[in-house]
Amino acid sequence: MWRIGLTYDLRTEYLAAGYSEEETAELDRPETIDAIAEAIETLGHQVDRIGSARSLVERLAAGQRWDLVFNFAEGIQGRARESQVPCILDVFGISYTFSDPLVMAICLDKWLAKLVVRQAGLPTPDFVVVQRPEQAAAVEMDFPLFVKPTAEGTGKGISPASIVEDRAGLVARCEELVNRFRQPVLVERYLPGREFTVGLVGTGPQARVLGTLEIRLRPTAEPNVYSYQNKEYCEQRVDYVLVRPEDDSVVAEAERIALAAWQALGCRDAGRVDLRCDAQGRPQFLEANPLAGLHPTHSDLPMICTARGIPYEQLIGWIIESAAQRIRPSRRQAQTADVGYPSNF
Repeated sequence: MWRIGLTYDLRTEYLAAGYSEEETAELDRPETIDAIAEAIETLGHQVDRIGSARSLVERLAAGQRWDLVFNFAEGIQGRARESQVPCILDVFGISYTFSDPLVMAICLDKWLAKLVVRQAGLPTPDFVVVQRPEQAAAVEMDFPLFVKPTAEGTGKGISPASIVEDRAGLVARCEELVNRFRQPVLVERYLPGREFTVGLVGTGPQARVLGTLEIRLRPTAEPNVYSYQNKEYCEQRVDYVLVRPEDDSVVAEAERIALAAWQALGCRDAGRVDLRCDAQGRPQFLEANPLAGLHPTHSDLPMICTARGIPYEQLIGWIIESAAQRIRPSRRQAQTADVGYPSNF
């Protein structure tokens, strides 16, 4: 039995502190944290609910330690906010679930993730980054284009207006998003085809595909985009259909790309890769989520497991098993391992 700390950011706490619904969209519900804690305890471990990065700092300063931290903290500020808890834990030589700070930061910045994936020889739609609104007028790409913030999740900043058909629309949309989110904007070629989210578990050569859901929008959904509103009200607007590679060559190719992207980016333990097909039906990498949602019924990764008959506790167990390979058996070894290449990569 291990003593496992649990880090997280509760949406209700940040809403009470004055943050908006949109600002807190990526944060978690109490029932998600309850489900994770209950699953860890079912697996025979002791759970210590730590909470946010600030709470973690206070607990560490008081001398508290854990065998492993199940890190589920999204952070609230900054383009590298998902890296904050991993950075703190690395300083103290405490192992944790999911990806390290570098991978978290790269994946949250969709532009950087696409650079890595493209360098690995994997397909992703052509793209440019607009740092300032006035740069949008100089973008030389064929329309239609798709415009979104570089470092947001849960569909934030994505709506039907994300699809722009002309130069005036591109300039207006870039100006709106840069000013609203105070970060660069990713402009990429719009892909009109099928959309998939691929669930993965494991690290490096041990990583494997769990399954794939095709995202099919209902007539009641905002059209053509897996938007913030469609995600927020997915039960009424979206059908998630389990699709299998043995039945569909496009799904097989999507899963091949997803696994290769997961490994190229250095993601660990479990997460998702999102893809969409171009006009010729060829899957293209959109983004990787190394800190995927874990609500038992609302989040895509557990939904994939449910569709495949995999219990929620098994998913949590696989995550812990993958991370447990990085547990450092002694403080002395931890200090030695910190010299040179990171031992928990």
